[in-house]
Amino acid sequence: MKRVAWVLVVLALAALIGAAVWFWRGRAEPPVAVSTAPPAATVATGQVTQPAASEPAAVQHPVEAPAAEPALTATDLPAALDELLGHKAVLSWLLTDDFARRVVATVDNLGRSFAPSAMWPVHTTAGRFQASERGGRLVVDADNALRYTPFVLFVEAIDVDRAAALYRRMYPLLQQAWQDIGYPKGYFNDRLFEVIDLLLATPEAGDTIALRLTEVQGPIPSTQPWLRYRFADPAFEKLSAGQKILLRMGAVNERRLKSRLAAFRLALAKLGPAR
Repeated sequence: MKRVAWVLVVLALAALIGAAVWFWRGRAEPPVAVSTAPPAATVATGQVTQPAASEPAAVQHPVEAPAAEPALTATDLPAALDELLGHKAVLSWLLTDDFARRVVATVDNLGRSFAPSAMWPVHTTAGRFQASERGGRLVVDADNALRYTPFVLFVEAIDVDRAAALYRRMYPLLQQAWQDIGYPKGYFNDRLFEVIDLLLATPEAGDTIALRLTEVQGPIPSTQPWLRYRFADPAFEKLSAGQKILLRMGAVNERRLKSRLAAFRLALAKLGPAR
């Protein structure tokens, strides 16, 4: 199975977006429209809530411009990605057209209820989500976790400090894209931290995750049952799209990717002014 990735959370969030590619390929989706609502606020439960006020909040996580290197332009970005990941990996994994817009839209959507694949910065790949019966219950098949192992290894091999340095250089592109998709007064890096924290708060479901199969209404039978699986636990169904992706990757992969997200968050925190 082909792998897909970006540069950890824009590069470590790759782990989640790549996961989404592998799990959600073939999933029925409504027409895509990038959300123009204000970024959702998160609470301790990991669930998503809407902000109480529309006034833009003060910037919480500023990104200082690099002192030694100029900011990247859109034409510079492919070469910079090649330098970090290797040209072959970039060709195999990434969709570099309108890359900054894809990144900011997907990061935002990972914190919402749905992350439409049309805006992912990665290629969709073959493979279907699998369920099996265990003890009379429908559960996530253990083999699903194996599909993600090569990708998790790839993400773990990315140097988070180099990834953060690239993120700093490409930040003006990301901020402009963030404003262009409907957040003219927003600050993308704050939303990135918000989504990372949401993902790190994802509960661990253990090795067995129960599912339910939604019923088909109407005379035409469904020939694609993988599109109808939902979590049996209502609390899991209330989680964001990114959190659900983590759960479906399996407990071991979830812990490993959370570790990389935490490391990248720490590297991002160093990009702001000294305090």
